[in-house]
Amino acid sequence: MIFIDACFRKKTPYTPVWMMRQAGRYLPEYMEVRNRAGDFLTLCKNPKMACEVTLQPVDILNVDAAILFSDILVVPLEMGMDLRFEKGEGPIFDHPLKNREDLKALKVEEAALRLDYVYEAIKLIREKLDRDKALIGFCGAPWTLATYMVEGRGTKTYSLVKKLLYTDPDFMHTLLRKVTEVLKLYLQKQIASGVNAVMIFDSWASALEESAYFEFSWKYMKEISSFLKKRNPEIPIILFPKGISGYLDKIDGDFDVFGVDWSTPIKLAKDKLFDKYVLQGNMEPMRLYNKDAIKEGVERIVEVMGKKEGHIFNLGHGILPDVPVENAKYFIDLVHEMTKR
Repeated sequence: MIFIDACFRKKTPYTPVWMMRQAGRYLPEYMEVRNRAGDFLTLCKNPKMACEVTLQPVDILNVDAAILFSDILVVPLEMGMDLRFEKGEGPIFDHPLKNREDLKALKVEEAALRLDYVYEAIKLIREKLDRDKALIGFCGAPWTLATYMVEGRGTKTYSLVKKLLYTDPDFMHTLLRKVTEVLKLYLQKQIASGVNAVMIFDSWASALEESAYFEFSWKYMKEISSFLKKRNPEIPIILFPKGISGYLDKIDGDFDVFGVDWSTPIKLAKDKLFDKYVLQGNMEPMRLYNKDAIKEGVERIVEVMGKKEGHIFNLGHGILPDVPVENAKYFIDLVHEMTKR
C-alpha cells in the first residue's frame, strides 16, 4: 500500500494523498445515504451505511487511503453519556460532567465493547476496499473528548473545562485517565478488526498554553501511541494536534506521522520535525474553492517538501461541506501528477 509505505518513509511512485472529512457532505452520494439513515448517529451506528460512505471518496476521487466513517464522540456516548446532534448546533451532551459522581459513572471496558458497530463497519470496509488502498482508523484525543464531556457542546472559550483544569487538576487527570484507557482498547480493537493505520485527532489542542498542553493532552496521546506501537509495530500511528506550531520543539513520542494543520507553516514543521517523523498536510482547506488557488497551494507545499519520501499530502483540516466535487478531484489528481518520482 502506497500510503502505508509513505508512513514508514519507504519509496513510493508519488506522494500519497487523502483528505480529512473526505467522506462527507460535499459528496451528493454521501447526502443520499445520510438522508436514508435519517440522522447522523444512526448513520454512524449502521455498519453497512458507514461502509458505503467510507468507500465513496475512494471510488469518486481516487484518494490513496480511506478513513473510517464514524465520529469521535461515539466514545463518550458509549461511556454512558447522552449524545445528540442538533442541526445548526452540532453535538450536545445534555448532562455534561460536573462532579466526581459523574466521573465514577463513566464506563471503560464496557464502552470499548459497546463500540462493536465500529468494528463491524471496519470488517466490511476492509473486505470491499481495494487491497492497495489503506484503511485509517481514528479517535479523538483524550483532551478533545474531555472538553466536549465537560462543556457539553462545542465551545469558543473553553471556560468550564479550563476552569476545572486550573482549580481541580485531579478531576481532569482522573477524567483523562479514564478516556485514555477506553481509547487504548478502542484503537486496539480497530486494528484487530482490520484498519491499516490509526490517527488521533486533537482538535482543541490550541486551547491550552504550553505547559498545560504537555501535561493535560500530549502526555496522554503519547501514552496511547506507545501502547499501540508496542503491540502493533507494523501499524503506522498518526498524531494531529491542531494549532500548536509554537510547541513543535517539544514534540516527541513513539509514533510515525505528525499531522500538520494549515496554520503551521510547512517549512517550520519540516525544520523542527522532519528528521524524526513523516509529515502529513497541510493544504489550507479553503483553497479547494478555486482551482488556481489549489494549484498554487500544491506547488508551495511541493516546493518545501519536494518529491522525496517523508511526506503525505492532506488538507490542514477537514474539507468543507460546499466544496465542489470536481475541485476535490482536481486536487487529488494534481498531487498525483506533480509528485511523480
